[in-house]
Amino acid sequence: MPIEVDGVTYFSPTDIRRDLGVPRQTLWRWRKARKIPPGRRYRDRQVVFTRQEVEAIRDYANRLEPVAPTEANQLKLFRPSSPKRSV
Repeated sequence: MPIEVDGVTYFSPTDIRRDLGVPRQTLWRWRKARKIPPGRRYRDRQVVFTRQEVEAIRDYANRLEPVAPTEANQLKLFRPSSPKRSV
């Protein structure tokens, strides 16, 4: 449930992970790796995020990246090969 402080709405990690469908550990791993905003400390050291920070987190969570050529080559290893025929 969002909270409001001085006219600014803040969201808890629980709000964000429910919205995005990601586990709590994933959110904290992204935060530790500085891939998402760190948020702000609120009472009892709870971390909260502004609406803009939530949007940045959503953008990161829903990003699409192209497959690198080396990764595409790795995918060939898993394609079923045609059976070899003996003559």
